[in-house]
Amino acid sequence: MKTLVIYTSQTGFTQKYAQWIAEKTNAELMELKDAKKKDPGFFDAYEAIAYGGWMMAEKVTGISWFLGHAPLWKGKRLAVFATGAGPNANPELDTALEKILNAEQKKYIRVFYCQGGLNYDRMKLPYRMMMKMYVSAMSKKKNATEDEKKKAAMIAESYDVADIRYAEPVAAYLTDKTDG
Repeated sequence: MKTLVIYTSQTGFTQKYAQWIAEKTNAELMELKDAKKKDPGFFDAYEAIAYGGWMMAEKVTGISWFLGHAPLWKGKRLAVFATGAGPNANPELDTALEKILNAEQKKYIRVFYCQGGLNYDRMKLPYRMMMKMYVSAMSKKKNATEDEKKKAAMIAESYDVADIRYAEPVAAYLTDKTDG
């Protein structure tokens, strides 16, 4: 099955997952900036297309381009994989993932989440400042719950918990080894 993995990455986690998925599916790998330059007919040759972006404020970066093209690709295996700092098993994350696609898109696109981490050294200054302000506000919050205290401590520093096993369900879906 000819597969294409398109991604955008700021700090390297989405790129890492895109590479893992591409390796597992023998897919071609392409950055979003390059995919945007392609004529629509370029994508006709692919039977499966995945898009990966990092999550911020319950949105996946760059997804509007993918979703704009997806109706033309309804006969293909389509997947979105989002990366982020939050843990995979998180009810808040499940709620955010549920909102990524509308009811029609959910009929032909699958969404996956791949926990990555935080890399403040590679983060653009505005995002780094925003995260540091968020951590500061959480740390100073009166009557913070234990979960809130743990979250503030977790995101105060860079960390990497990316794991190839989180890429496996995406690869399996793209290669039609599971209905997911």
